Amino acid sequence: MNFMIENNRIYYKDEHGKLVAEVTFPAESVHVANIDHTFVDDSLRGQGIAGKLMQAAVEKLRADGKKVHPTCSYAVTWFQKHPEHADLLV
Repeated sequence: MNFMIENNRIYYKDEHGKLVAEVTFPAESVHVANIDHTFVDDSLRGQGIAGKLMQAAVEKLRADGKKVHPTCSYAVTWFQKHPEHADLLV
C-alpha cells in the first residue's frame, strides 16, 4: 500500500479514487503539528492501516523537525503504545 503524502496529511485512495484511509496533522504553530484525525474505511479495518498511517505521519513530522500535539483519540492511544516516540510530544 502506497500512501500519498502532502504537507498536512497522509492518505490512501482505492483503485476507484475513493479516499479509504487518512491521517491529518495541521500546523498549530511553526514547530508543532496537531494530529487531529485518523480515518480508515470499514473495508480496510483490522489490517493495521491506521497504525501504518500514524507511523508514516510520525516519520514525516520527525523529518520536518516538528513536535506533535495529538488530539485525535486514536493518535493519543497510539503514542501511549509507542513510547519510543514520546520525544515528539509537546
